[in-house]
Amino acid sequence: MNVLDENIVVSQRELLRSWKIHFRRIGGEVGRLGMGDRDEIIPLLHSLARPTFFTQDHGFYHPRILHPGYCLVHLDVVFDEVAEYTRRFPRHREFRTHTQRLGKIARVRPSGVSYWEVHRRGEHALSW
Repeated sequence: MNVLDENIVVSQRELLRSWKIHFRRIGGEVGRLGMGDRDEIIPLLHSLARPTFFTQDHGFYHPRILHPGYCLVHLDVVFDEVAEYTRRFPRHREFRTHTQRLGKIARVRPSGVSYWEVHRRGEHALSW
């Protein structure tokens, strides 16, 4: 299940819908508006089935919050490229399935993807 942070703008959500990319939004379909970042969203993700959470909040890119039950994706791109990289990330050869994504925290940039993974040491990097 794709979950979008509440701060992802309407135009980018509409673009995702036009591409038939299904998602739930914090404060819309899951959780509530104004949820505290890590202190409230992380427990919410624990209650969902295999979520991939997309956010522009850099506070979610930290190995301390790794967990095998979800994937966190920090979209380190300008606000009007969020939809493009939300679509692009799960198409990358290393992140195509839920199994490949779970237990990872990724930072997505135009140059590629950096990520931390449960039970692996250090940060890893991939190009597009």
